[in-house]
Amino acid sequence: MTPVEIYAELAVATALVLAPGWLVARTLGVRSFSASIGWSLALVFGALAVTFAFGSTLTMTVALLIAAGVVAAVIRFTRGWPAAASVPSRAWAFGWGGLVGILLWWVAPTVQGDGLFHLARTRKLLELDDLSLDRVSEFADGSLHPGYAFPLWHGFLALIARVSGNDPELVVRHLPSVLAPLAVVVAYEVGWALFRRSWAAGCVSAAQAALICFAPGQGGAYVFLSLPATSSRQLLVPAALALALETLRSPSRGLVASTAAAGLALAVVHPTYALFLWIPFAGFLVVRALWARADVRAGLLALAALVAPAALFMLWLLPVVRDTRSVTPDAEELRRAFEQYRGQLDVRSDTVYSLAAEVFTRSGPVAIAALLLIPLAGLAARRRWSAYVVGGSLAVFAVMLVPFLFATLADLVSISQARRAAGFLPFAFAFAGGLGVLSKLLGRLLLPLALVAGIALQFAYPGDFEYVLEDTAPAWITWFAVFGAVVALVAGLVRRRPPLEASAGLAAVLFIIPVVAVGLWNWDRRPSPPLASLSDGLIGAVRESVEAGSIVYSDQETSYRLAAFAPVYVAVAPPGHVADTEENRPYERASDARRFVQTGDLAIPAAYGAEYLVVDRARLDRNFDLPVVYEDERFTLYRLPPG
Repeated sequence: MTPVEIYAELAVATALVLAPGWLVARTLGVRSFSASIGWSLALVFGALAVTFAFGSTLTMTVALLIAAGVVAAVIRFTRGWPAAASVPSRAWAFGWGGLVGILLWWVAPTVQGDGLFHLARTRKLLELDDLSLDRVSEFADGSLHPGYAFPLWHGFLALIARVSGNDPELVVRHLPSVLAPLAVVVAYEVGWALFRRSWAAGCVSAAQAALICFAPGQGGAYVFLSLPATSSRQLLVPAALALALETLRSPSRGLVASTAAAGLALAVVHPTYALFLWIPFAGFLVVRALWARADVRAGLLALAALVAPAALFMLWLLPVVRDTRSVTPDAEELRRAFEQYRGQLDVRSDTVYSLAAEVFTRSGPVAIAALLLIPLAGLAARRRWSAYVVGGSLAVFAVMLVPFLFATLADLVSISQARRAAGFLPFAFAFAGGLGVLSKLLGRLLLPLALVAGIALQFAYPGDFEYVLEDTAPAWITWFAVFGAVVALVAGLVRRRPPLEASAGLAAVLFIIPVVAVGLWNWDRRPSPPLASLSDGLIGAVRESVEAGSIVYSDQETSYRLAAFAPVYVAVAPPGHVADTEENRPYERASDARRFVQTGDLAIPAAYGAEYLVVDRARLDRNFDLPVVYEDERFTLYRLPPG
């Protein structure tokens, strides 16, 4: 099939999977993409839960979603659509996002890294019978993953694969081209919900795309929108926040329910991100109450809608989390984390450590401009966006930079997850709002200054997007923002003049142009690492000759890929891609796999109940006296004797 045909199939399938949620949102009187996404995933969650309870297949999930859509449609036709306001100029954001999605198609990388982990779960949901939470794990004798104990996003991907008729690998690789317009639109909706200005909402969506997609080059994180960590951050977080802000402005049953649905979906897809969203939102409510003595009751209602259903899910998840070594880590686990995230942490001792201030400046010109513009929020203290910028920034800064608070958060969610909370600083809001204040102060002079500043910052600090930070902007920029936020907080308490603000859409465009231009200049596909693929013949042989749900033994890299491309269980995977729980034992499994490569002792795969053995001669040059199921220049698939 041609790329156009594949794109069309994925787009139609995504629309059909989202349709029941859209009908429910419209029935409740909420006309937004944010509500449609939140309700769609909430419905998928419920349908999957019933499917797991009955040990059925994905067909039952599809049937339940259709039933939910039919019920919502019947209510719609019998009662009509409730009156609901729409977001103005949203079509422009959707068109801009569609262009970004088309560009992403040409740089979509092959599925590697974490993508293989998620592809494996998606494939099992699509192809295995007797589904349950345990059935989607990589190990037949493993435990649930604390971050993905309930495979909601994987179920969403599997449904799109089922409806479109495409292989899950194709869905994981190219679905970002379909999701990119939704990411841009929900960013626009959250900008509108906070600013109530079309130009500011456009600035927010453009700044977010520049930060996440164009500044890193090669499509940035947008090429991974099909993975739960990225989709939850770029789709579900802004969707839940947009609904919460609308609830704060005009509370209604439909908005409260939609906020709760989006909060639940976010917590299930990526639990820690739900927790991180509460931090700036709570800071916003505190500053809003201090400055304006307003939005307290409605704000607490919106926060409760975000927290309550998510907290119930997290309560169910708690036993799984407690079984993970990276949560409340011991001294050995701390030392491993300190070494792994070297450069991202400011470590004073095993008990006194925090996030390095340079992490906030790593994302390039838009992030740096946002940090420098935070103090200007104090000149618009009566506006909600100003309270969110000041309150949200101070809350995030405190949790990330105060050692006691950061260590406490790390004990709760792991150091790996805690450092990600820095991304919840309201960069895009500070960028849009700060430019609006500057526009009022400088008038037309802001236009050339914005262009020059964008070029200068892109040249001086293009961003450091590597795993180990080496070339970030200086830490003083972050500390300037911290001090400026405190000054803005005080200014908002004493200043009683009208807020300073004017349209700054063109200035934002001029600033972002250099970032987008450099990103497009580096618009190429990420190279695949060596030895990072399986042969088509091996994949076909495993799919045809190995019964679904069988255990296949191999080295850790080959096993990791086999589970992604065939509905089988493995016995080992790279420890970095496995939850470190008592049942998973990732390092013990990896040690056994290395011993097998060294000795060829067949008792090792037998101990894991393996029924088949795959030998990659690039890693193990050894023959076995076993029945050969398939063989090519690199791989051999053997059948192991029973027992």
